Amino acid sequence: MLLVNAAHPLRADAAALLPRCTFPAPGTSVTCAVSGGADSTALLLLAVAAGLIVTAVHVDHGLRPGSAAEADIVAANAATLGAAFRRETVHVGDGPNLEARARTARYAALPPDVMTGHTADDQAETVLINLLRGAAAGGLAGMRPSPRRPLLALRRSETEGLCAAAGLPTVTDPSNTDPRHLRNRVRHELLPQLAALAGRDLVPVLARQADVLRADDDLLDDLATALDPTDAKALAAAPLPLARRAVRRWLTTTHPPDLATVERVLAVARGEALAADVGAGRQVRRSRQRLALFGPAEDPTDRLA
Repeated sequence: MLLVNAAHPLRADAAALLPRCTFPAPGTSVTCAVSGGADSTALLLLAVAAGLIVTAVHVDHGLRPGSAAEADIVAANAATLGAAFRRETVHVGDGPNLEARARTARYAALPPDVMTGHTADDQAETVLINLLRGAAAGGLAGMRPSPRRPLLALRRSETEGLCAAAGLPTVTDPSNTDPRHLRNRVRHELLPQLAALAGRDLVPVLARQADVLRADDDLLDDLATALDPTDAKALAAAPLPLARRAVRRWLTTTHPPDLATVERVLAVARGEALAADVGAGRQVRRSRQRLALFGPAEDPTDRLA
């Protein structure tokens, strides 16, 4: 049972939202990633209200003037709420895809169990982004609920309202309206247009869809674990959804392979191709009903002899 800190100035406001959050037991030490926006500031407030021992960590990318002042706002809010504060500074070099590289640098500076302020609105955006990119069921299942995302059932309007009621200043990141970023176009253009077309708020609809697909995805993953991806005969005979998942699991190191790569491997399993390039200089070949994965420095003839 989550308890609201009796000394917290917004007991009623926080208490109304806490039952829909997934915070650990009071007294647990946690780290919250706090950019200064309404979502992460609400995360900080609610974590304190839930009786947790909170450290707010702000990552300064140094990408725009005023970033130091944003860190000061987060520090002041943490002090107001009675949370500890830590500032991390990272360097993001020049090059393409700045947003992705900044995200990578940010998470490298944060502990692996850090809490984030993702909301149901973020979930809906993620589902649509993955749909536009041609994701399979796993991608359409969106972000997986976990202790790291305790606000995933809340709406962005609720986090904004909570911060306003608390009188906590928040930071507005100008990049959040930059149309060069796909998420911003989905947030400000696609979702409103879809909602107007459907005549209703689609965020809860997309969240429910993600939950349903996640359950299906988990079941198929469990079934696929029984399939040996190196057994060419079994792989060729298996239902296609399970065969694809078995190959994807086998080949995944950091990021799962795309569908085209998986299909090339299945063609080898069916005897329709001699080999399949699977990226990073690796290749899958077949011999005596077995599939083998070779690295860039290996000679396939040595292992298949």
